[in-house]
Amino acid sequence: MTIYPIATVHTCFGGKFGVPRQPGLCPSAWGQVVFHESCRSPETIRGLDGFSHLWLIFGFHATAGQGWKPTVRPPRLGGNQRVGVFASRATFRPNNLGLSLVRLEGIDMSARDAPVLLLGGVDLLDGTPLYDIKPYLPYAEAIPGAAAGFARDPMPSLEVEVAAAAREEFARLPERAQAVIREALALDPRPAVRTQDSDRIFGAILCGHNVRFSIQNGVCRILEVAASMAAAPRHHASNISMTDGVVPSL
Repeated sequence: MTIYPIATVHTCFGGKFGVPRQPGLCPSAWGQVVFHESCRSPETIRGLDGFSHLWLIFGFHATAGQGWKPTVRPPRLGGNQRVGVFASRATFRPNNLGLSLVRLEGIDMSARDAPVLLLGGVDLLDGTPLYDIKPYLPYAEAIPGAAAGFARDPMPSLEVEVAAAAREEFARLPERAQAVIREALALDPRPAVRTQDSDRIFGAILCGHNVRFSIQNGVCRILEVAASMAAAPRHHASNISMTDGVVPSL
């Protein structure tokens, strides 16, 4: 069987470092689904505006050329214990496919490449190839009491503060961009094996900016916010209302 991308997802995450490890953990994160010409028709999404959430089947394009591994070391286990790749959501998989549950915030029918799906709560790298879209059915797919194995407990979050030297530039960012940065860094994007490296300064491309930060004693301190060459798509308003699946261009 041969599959091909139907669309590309553009998001506020310009690099692998800083992307949330699961969807929904960074609720303010936004993205846009831009369909490829072969699937770019209003007919393909007729009725989609009635759903609040979508399943996205996508490709781990940034690691596709690195092969796959039968076992991986998930961050939830501190990066020191191995589990089978099929017991994880690791990127190094035989077919490089991922599954993500995202929020549908609107559909832009006035964009140049309309229809464009406007998403929230994304955990995808900018430029991710999209292979399929399926609506989420809460009555069928929300299972009370489901077991979550070694990932049953949520990971602790960090306190995030902005250093004095970065406050002015940080304050210039749109409110939603500020929220994305705070939420993403609170998740501690460092590799599990580096979490004791308290002297290092890290950098992540978030919302079109290079955000430099350090983490010590459970506190993430934003040191610098500078414009990046990797431009993020413009975010859409968080209070978009769905009206027949049509929202104004933003």
